[in-house]
Amino acid sequence: MTAEDLQPYQRIVRDVKDQVRLGRLKGNDKLPSTRELADHYGVAPGTVQRALAELRTEGVVYSHQGRGSFVRESALDAVADPTSQAIKRLEEAVAELTERLERLEASQNEGR
Repeated sequence: MTAEDLQPYQRIVRDVKDQVRLGRLKGNDKLPSTRELADHYGVAPGTVQRALAELRTEGVVYSHQGRGSFVRESALDAVADPTSQAIKRLEEAVAELTERLERLEASQNEGR
């Protein structure tokens, strides 16, 4: 899907996620104000607010009333490639199963 295929708020969401992935935005970084983002992207403030709502839902940013929006510490995990997230979960499951198997084998050896 190209940028032209996306709604304006989706382009903002994609751009913020890309900036997190690339390390340009890090945990606790403050995002520009809604007005500044609207000017930067050439959209209405409501479009920026919709993008920020989406980013909050996805766990990329959090907002404080009157203080602004900030990148979450865990933002990089939230924007990670789904494939790499699945691999990480599989690695954790294999490690847990290996540990359980070792405990089971150790308890069987004690019974001998």
